[in-house]
Amino acid sequence: MRPTARARRLLTVGAIAVTVFTGPAAVGPPPAAASPAAASPTVTVAGTGYGAYARLLPLVDLSARRLATADLVAAAKWGTLSPVDDPVREGQVLDAAARQAREAGGDPKVTAGVFRDRIEANKRVQRALHSRWDADPSDALVGRPDLAEVREEINRANVDLVRAIVASPAARAAHFCGGTLTAAEAHVRHDQRLDPLHATALRHALRSVCVERTGRPSS
Repeated sequence: MRPTARARRLLTVGAIAVTVFTGPAAVGPPPAAASPAAASPTVTVAGTGYGAYARLLPLVDLSARRLATADLVAAAKWGTLSPVDDPVREGQVLDAAARQAREAGGDPKVTAGVFRDRIEANKRVQRALHSRWDADPSDALVGRPDLAEVREEINRANVDLVRAIVASPAARAAHFCGGTLTAAEAHVRHDQRLDPLHATALRHALRSVCVERTGRPSS
């Protein structure tokens, strides 16, 4: 199945970790579709213009790559008694993300909010794939990934996502964050060739990235 094969290629520590600050998503100008504020090459402060785009693009790229692991989790759970919803595991992920953010000098509540949306996006992908595979089992992955091994890799990938969130507070609080985030999302959708299911899930995963002046995630 194509999405799962893609997830396997993306689910490597090197492929994910290098993206945060040194990979293709961390450099280069915004695509032509970027908003004027996001595309301005003359402003390079981390919280404004191209600087904001350069901070948000790795975060979006990592979110999409992290979202690809939903395919592997879905394949591991499909046809078993393991439900898509796993409150215990979800709580562990949120607690770890908040703790790592606090240790890195970031906002644990904001980080947990972004992770909460990402978890819900992952579950949307899992449910959609299960429905697809129930209707056509031949479309499912041949062989079952080891869920424990997948989660070990996910835990390592989550560390990089926390770092990207902690590294972008000014960009996420900027009044033009929404437009910049949309431009970065468009770039990642094109670069990773996301199908409609994963593109929609990515949009959901990014809902709390931009923060209002009040300090609350924007809706």
